[in-house]
Amino acid sequence: MAVIKVTEQNFKSEVLESSVPVLADFNANWCGPCRMLAPIVEEVSEERRDVKFVSINIDEEDILAEDYGISSIPCLVLFKGGEEVDRMVGLRPKDDLLDFLG
Repeated sequence: MAVIKVTEQNFKSEVLESSVPVLADFNANWCGPCRMLAPIVEEVSEERRDVKFVSINIDEEDILAEDYGISSIPCLVLFKGGEEVDRMVGLRPKDDLLDFLG
């Protein structure tokens, strides 16, 4: 499954109302570690069809970043049933991401 770009307009339908767990990647174009993490998230999204993967650019979606207290990026936030259940900050290897998803 491809990583879906999420904005304030579609956040509720794509993340909060999702019937499957959602991994939200909060990032920015200028962030080197974010650019390094993006292909890892994309690769895992192809392997884990039971999770929805979304990308949120904090510069374009600053209200979402503020609402979720994103102060360091990259920040991966795991949502289940519309609620945040866990988060992981910083560039991590693929194995850490797979472990994070359970």
